[in-house]
Amino acid sequence: MASPLSPSSTPTSTKKSNEPMFTLIKTQKYSALLFASSFLFLANFALGQDEKEASAASPGHNQIVIKDFDFSPKTLTVKSGEKITWINRDDEPHTVVSVEKQFKKSSALDTDQEFTITAGAPGTYTYFCSVHPKMTGTIIVEKS
Repeated sequence: MASPLSPSSTPTSTKKSNEPMFTLIKTQKYSALLFASSFLFLANFALGQDEKEASAASPGHNQIVIKDFDFSPKTLTVKSGEKITWINRDDEPHTVVSVEKQFKKSSALDTDQEFTITAGAPGTYTYFCSVHPKMTGTIIVEKS
């Protein structure tokens, strides 16, 4: 009985022995190319989603996110007449109340609920959460 490495067990044609290896290398190369192009496609798709979301929230529409018991951004500068939307991303309810009653106050916003106002006259508007009074923010309204 011949050992697996003896000359009698090796193929007689070099071409046949190289074909499976060449095919394997070629397959690995195309697999890597397919993986890389799939990754680039998905990355481009994800970036496209961000651009769509950003364009939906811009010009004239500004968002303030309520998360981790904080308003973000803390200070927002807008033009008179632009819309401002607060969206609650916390698990706790929050409110939006103007310190000087310069705009209507919100009801308690549960998770993912929104509150929108239209910026009025130029000036500085300070607001807070009546449920958590240490949560504060500022809106600066400029002339449009």
